[in-house]
Amino acid sequence: MASATRALLLPALLTGLALAILIGLGAWQLVRLDEKDRLVTQIEASLTASPVPLPVADTWATLQAQDYDYRRVTLTGTFQHDQEALVFGFVDIGQRGDTSEGFFALTPMKLADGSTVIVNRGFVPQAFRDQSTRRQGLPEGMVTLTGILRAPEKRGFFTPQDNIEGNLFFGMDPAPIARARHLERVAPFVVDADKASTSGIWPEGGHTIVVLVNNHLQYALTWFALAFVLAGVFFVFAKDRLERDNRTSALH
Repeated sequence: MASATRALLLPALLTGLALAILIGLGAWQLVRLDEKDRLVTQIEASLTASPVPLPVADTWATLQAQDYDYRRVTLTGTFQHDQEALVFGFVDIGQRGDTSEGFFALTPMKLADGSTVIVNRGFVPQAFRDQSTRRQGLPEGMVTLTGILRAPEKRGFFTPQDNIEGNLFFGMDPAPIARARHLERVAPFVVDADKASTSGIWPEGGHTIVVLVNNHLQYALTWFALAFVLAGVFFVFAKDRLERDNRTSALH
């Protein structure tokens, strides 16, 4: 019996260490679940809150994405339609979850202080890519609109390179657009114009995409399940080892 107990010491220590790691990972996922739930609640509140003035240009350098993402704002300025940048994208259409391929029209808006904000004015179908086909959607002079602040999109490993000459970009990021258009004092965020702020038929605003993957509960359950299985396997292993040792001792 003593020899079996000694033989189980190392497996017990390793199993205990593995259980501690698995349970810790599960607990961490529960913490992340709580954080994500609070973030979702915060975003939902921001999307329905009354709009506030756009942050002034002097504060842009110190802004953190978590401080402004999905905040509703109002801003006034003049669109520079000759600097429009088209970002490839899709929108949902119909009732069956179908998608339409096209572009998002990102247009620099010059503010009264001389700074510039890139405004996502909305979706444009392939057939209306050329501005000449949507003249009614190109407002002139001072324009006031309501929109949603969005942090720059992060590029993935498979994100295509922007086609500057073809005016085709692959991300809602003001930085490459500013470089391509030689713009200065550009906000580090994009403003998604709401549907009421767009004129004409195209571009069509109000297509802010909110994507928040929340699989933390499934991950937590997976880690806890693995811990339970590991504990069960060790129990069966230890029980069998002790029983075999008892039978061996009885024979002697």
